[in-house]
Amino acid sequence: MDKEALVKISQEKPDLILLDIVMPKLDGISVLKKLKEQQETRDIPVIILTNLYDDEKIQELLRTNNTEYLIKVEHSLNDIVNRVKEKLNNS
Repeated sequence: MDKEALVKISQEKPDLILLDIVMPKLDGISVLKKLKEQQETRDIPVIILTNLYDDEKIQELLRTNNTEYLIKVEHSLNDIVNRVKEKLNNS
């Protein structure tokens, strides 16, 4: 993800963002921090989907507003879809 993607998110204001931690240009934690710093994007719900399991990073992510953390290998596709639906219904 790059600055262009962050600008697009600010313009489009999606109902929900699915985000991975490991990405080529900016890691997911950096992206999440940037999203939560901006008035236009701070309230957009984010679900982190990753296979990275790191207690310190999980705790850091969960302290941010409206963010959930799912480890991919621990959830079926149906579980993830249901979480997305729940998150959208609660926002």
